[in-house]
Amino acid sequence: MGFGTWITSGLGFVIGGPIGAVIGFIIGSMFDSSNETKEKGKTASARKKHTTRNDFLVSLLVLMAAVMKADGKVVKSELNVVKRFLLETYGEQKALDALQILKGLLKENYDPIQVARQIALNMNYSMRLQLLHLLITIAKSDNNLSVKEHLLLTNLCTALNLSPADLNSMLSINEKKNDPDRAYKILEISPSASDEEVKKAYRRMAMKYHPDKVNSLGEEMKKKATEKFRAVNEAYNEIKEKRGMN
Repeated sequence: MGFGTWITSGLGFVIGGPIGAVIGFIIGSMFDSSNETKEKGKTASARKKHTTRNDFLVSLLVLMAAVMKADGKVVKSELNVVKRFLLETYGEQKALDALQILKGLLKENYDPIQVARQIALNMNYSMRLQLLHLLITIAKSDNNLSVKEHLLLTNLCTALNLSPADLNSMLSINEKKNDPDRAYKILEISPSASDEEVKKAYRRMAMKYHPDKVNSLGEEMKKKATEKFRAVNEAYNEIKEKRGMN
């Protein structure tokens, strides 16, 4: 069974630590024992540990599998969302490779918190925010965030060195728009905030979620990041309209 060069030579920091241990076992069981494959493995293991686009995908797959298993079952709606995301973002061949890895991860037992801590040491803040956003999307794909899923997301948020406000804001982005306080939650402020505080919150959130912050992850992921940026702008415009702000 062959894999693309993104697996055999396109990885950085995920080769080591907890991620390397779990993903190495999964990939190793899929590779044949040819000399070519062994040589590619040596090349990959000798690479400098840094964050690549492929590190992001592998990190996402490992944490995605943990979220999908959090409530003790993997439902079809979650799998469909994952498949669609991978195809749209990475193309057919890379998506097929990723799905094979995900299938193996769903069968393995590992500590996602240790994985998240490794990620926190190697990914910048914007990348970690994007990772959390995608995990929330998967968890809520069946329109029901279970207690176990919420607990895992909370613990992952802490391990990723993100704040509870980051998690609550992203959860609000995915909430139905009939929540009267939704716009305020997205901007990480309360309805009692002054107009000036609303403006400051918007500027802060717009900077935090600007798509250019994840340029290094590629154009596809930048498009995904635009969803959060758009939600921040919509929330701000909604508050301005309700208050009659200039």
